[in-house]
Amino acid sequence: MFEKFNFDLIYRERDDFTPLVVMMCGVAGSGKTTFSQQLEKAGFVRLSIDEEIWATNGRYGIDYPIEKIEEFKKEAESKLRNRLIKLIHDKRHVVIDFSFWNRESRDQYKQVIEKNGGKWKLIYLKVHPDDLRDRLKIRNNRFDANAFPITEEILTSFLTSFETPKGEGELVIEN
Repeated sequence: MFEKFNFDLIYRERDDFTPLVVMMCGVAGSGKTTFSQQLEKAGFVRLSIDEEIWATNGRYGIDYPIEKIEEFKKEAESKLRNRLIKLIHDKRHVVIDFSFWNRESRDQYKQVIEKNGGKWKLIYLKVHPDDLRDRLKIRNNRFDANAFPITEEILTSFLTSFETPKGEGELVIEN
């Protein structure tokens, strides 16, 4: 999926003094987890809200009622934010595998990262909605933490509410 992307653009921003935190940004199905896993192979610690919910609460709609998802997202994000701060203090490079769908959230995380001695890189994975639909049809057949079921209704809601980063220091990757 990212065969043509030069990951050295990110790797060369790492140093031993200021931890680099890569913030993934994109709609469900844009490739955030796949991209994050590449960075993880290069030594980044990957924080995934979906995997945290899966590990703590189980499977969406099976091990817990669908209505609990927002509560579980808040709990998972709080836990991962605390872990992020500790990782920055430990001088570890991190990739945050969240959607960062709104600017307010992106700005809050940038402040947390900088306040705790890190630097950030915002990666926006831009994908055409038709390509997202095709990917999600395949992904919805999987059964793992990173395959949260996305219906057409949910995707439309995501696309409508997604705030595309503009002028936020983002690196845009058309995927």
